[in-house]
Amino acid sequence: MRTKLFIMTLFTASLGAVLFYPHVQAKNIVVDPQPVQHLISKQQPKIDVVFALDTTGSMSGLIEAAKQNIWSIASTMASAQPTPEIRIGLVAYRDRGDEYVTRVVDLSSDLDSVYATLMDFQAGGGGDTPESVNQALNDAVHKMSWSEGDQAYRVIFLVGDAPPHMDYNETQYPEIVQAARTRGIVVNTIQCGDMGVTVDPWNAIASLGNGDFLHVSQAGNAVAVNTPFDDELARLAKQLDDTRLYYGNDEEKSRMKAKTDATAKLNQGASVESRARRAVFNSSAGGRKNLLGENELVDAVASGDVALEELDEAALPESLKAMAPEEQAQHIAVLAGQREDIQKKIQILAKDRDAFIAEKEEEAGGFEDSLDAQLYDVVARQAAEVGLEYEEGPEY
Repeated sequence: MRTKLFIMTLFTASLGAVLFYPHVQAKNIVVDPQPVQHLISKQQPKIDVVFALDTTGSMSGLIEAAKQNIWSIASTMASAQPTPEIRIGLVAYRDRGDEYVTRVVDLSSDLDSVYATLMDFQAGGGGDTPESVNQALNDAVHKMSWSEGDQAYRVIFLVGDAPPHMDYNETQYPEIVQAARTRGIVVNTIQCGDMGVTVDPWNAIASLGNGDFLHVSQAGNAVAVNTPFDDELARLAKQLDDTRLYYGNDEEKSRMKAKTDATAKLNQGASVESRARRAVFNSSAGGRKNLLGENELVDAVASGDVALEELDEAALPESLKAMAPEEQAQHIAVLAGQREDIQKKIQILAKDRDAFIAEKEEEAGGFEDSLDAQLYDVVARQAAEVGLEYEEGPEY
């Protein structure tokens, strides 16, 4: 027993010294990891962002742009100081008579699972110009688990190319947006394309929602730069995923099984470019929660939240159950070292990627008209109301 305690004490001390999560700020500048532990606290501010996205037939370009760029949008939002927790929700909408009217994905910090659902969104339906915008807005306001408190930036981006049906017997946007304002939710609108009948209602919704009206092309004007570093970043992201171990009761393990299934889906089916952007996000302080999820054992042991020898066997990950205690400790230490090494490699490549994109931006004369730049300007200004500061510009 005394030998076992000595081994576990030695392991905990050495692992705590080895494992850390480097803080990658905007533009991936590596700083001392200690501030991360301060920022990832109960007082950490939150950004809750819901995208209400028209998924009718004319929106295929924007939907594909969203699949490519959601990780860079998350990285941009996470680059604030103090570092916020990012939660994203989705409302896909079409119209009555289509395959669906709305599909709702609740706000979650598990962006892997949100993204895995986004991967299934396809353009279809529509055809009569107006869409079920009012129902989409109503779901975005009332069917999401919005954060409470003053340290939360709560925002909806309504994205579409067609006006709302105002002839349906349903709650309409003036009342819905007023309810959003009462709950401290900002409503912004993004018009895709040049349909004239959309301009007035989109402007009205943004004005009523204390938000901004943005305009992009039908394809979305998102920055899409492929870099020579994307393949390696995507590969490293997969390796980083493989360092995770989850413990807990059956319900907790089941939740994390759903998360790892979503991760496997995106690693299998998402583009290399989007997986590279995910690698950059997950290696940042703001992406730490998406990477780890809940009850991640390597991190829990290193932080001292869990003593490995005190866990019931039933709570252990399946891969550890057949091991002796000394082997369990050694295995976790190996994963800790691998995680540290992978994180460092991602940071180096992320800086190289940033430099490559900066060159392309200079060659193009800037990306000021891009959706990425417009979103950054809106978020930086609006999030300042809850004490979040942005300085470095959008992440691509």
